Order: sequence, then C-alpha cells, then structure tokens
Amino acid sequence: MITRDINAFMDFARGCPADFGPATARAAFLVAPDGFALAHESAQDNRYMAQADGFDAARASAQHRALHRAFAATLPTICFAGDPATPDALFPNNVFGTAAGRYVVGRMRHPVRQREADRADIRGFFAGVLDYAEIDLSGQPHACELTGALVIDRARGLGFVGLSERCDEEGARLMHEAFGLRASLLFDLAPGEYHTNVVLAVLAGRAAIVCPQGFADSAVPEAIAGLYAPHGVRCSAAEHAAFVGNAIALTPDTVWMSAQAGRALQPAHRGILEAAGFTVATVELDAIEAGGGSLRCCVGEVF
Repeated sequence: MITRDINAFMDFARGCPADFGPATARAAFLVAPDGFALAHESAQDNRYMAQADGFDAARASAQHRALHRAFAATLPTICFAGDPATPDALFPNNVFGTAAGRYVVGRMRHPVRQREADRADIRGFFAGVLDYAEIDLSGQPHACELTGALVIDRARGLGFVGLSERCDEEGARLMHEAFGLRASLLFDLAPGEYHTNVVLAVLAGRAAIVCPQGFADSAVPEAIAGLYAPHGVRCSAAEHAAFVGNAIALTPDTVWMSAQAGRALQPAHRGILEAAGFTVATVELDAIEAGGGSLRCCVGEVF
C-alpha cells in the first residue's frame, strides 16, 4: 500500500505485527566532513543552513570524530573519507540506504549532492564487501533522497514520506518498492521544510517524535503520534528548531540526538521516551548543524 489516505494507512498500520525485520541497525556508517563549507545549491531549499561565515570546518571535524567514537562504543561504525567537492557528504543517509541483502542509491535534487552517488568506495563496500545487491535510483529523474525524505518503521515495514522539492510522488513510489515496505504514507511537508527526518523520528518501532509545525496538514503528525501512543512526543516550536525531531535509535535502548536537541528536550518529553524504554544520549554537534542537518542526518544504517 502507498497512499495519501491517512485513515486507510492507519487502519492498515495498526494491524501490522512487528515482524518485518530488525527494529534497529546492525551497524552504522558515516562520511567525514572533509572540506565542510556552505553548499550554495543545497542552501536554496534548506532554511536550517548557516551563512558561509557560520561554518567552522575544524570544529565540525572534531565533533564528527566524537560522534564516531560515541557510536562505536555501541555498535560497529565505520567512517568513509570526505571530499571537499561534496561538502554535504557528511549526511550520507540521503544518498545510500540499506535493507536486508541490498543497498539503495538515491537520486538527489542538487548536482552538488548527485556527485555523492558516484562514490566507488561506498558502492564497493556494500556490493563487494557485504555482497549486497544494488538498487540504483540515482540515474532516473525523480528526486528521492532516501531516509532524509523517508522515515521507516523497520519493525513493521512502514514508511512515512514527506513530499517536497527533495522527493516527489514518483520518487516516493520508487523508494517504497526499493525498501520493500508493506505500506507508505505520503504527505506534504510544510513550506520551508526540506526533509521528513528533521520533523519526524520513529524509534525502534516503539515510539515517535513528531514536530507538528513541519507538516502541511496537522492531522498527519497527530495520527502518527497516535499510532505510537502512549509514546508519541509532540515537539514544541523550540524543540523543533533545536533538531529534537532529528533523532535516531541505533539500538533498542538508546535514542541519540545532538546536545542542542537534548538541552531543548522538555522533561515531560524525556519522560515519554524513558517510559518507552529509551535512554537519551547526546553529542555536541553545533558546528555540524550549521550545515542544515543534525545527528540523524549524519548516520547511514546497515540492515
């Protein structure tokens, strides 16, 4: 099922058992922020990006290394080299995604990011080292920025796809098929939002963080929060701006978000996550957040 009908999707989703696959990844991968700087093309539709003088490459690199160390203490995590010709490459989950036995290459909207899909080393890792089959969407014309545009409940095989200039309806269909999902809900993001994973996180199939102001139709985030009740966090405007919605559960017991997000997280909302069985872990990423994304954007998952 792939639909815009909220009621039809929710009726189906409520009946889905949590047997689609592992709820969290078995490993993670990162791309170093080498040459980290303002990507002017990406800034056209990413309101979260700082101005050029707001980028501190050395600090971003140090924070990225700290992120790698933190993840590596939890699950196997590898980091590929960056490339100054692709300054957004530290957000690899938009370009490369995985499902059982296969990897997907997305189609980015901006040419500066389309170059990332040509990385022979990352493709070689998935195809040659892990022996994953390839599904390459990068050459077709429809934007589909993978797990930036698509938030997946891996336990149930459910997709939540926010449409914007970074993902159109055909791109959503291609991703739905590539990841082999049971059902996907399509909806419009609010004007000025570029990726779903900035305004929505589904955590190990047990909880959800939603930023209602990031959705064009307020009924959508309310329905998603309800699907994961009583573990649905509805973010305030301040939490939204601090990237609380850009969180991820890499293991069944921990939610990762940036330190800025952790400071903004309301005690009541932290309590909802704890009641769902999660500890909140944070890493300082303010320099990286100048690039218009936060912790979840940095993480590629290996399933």
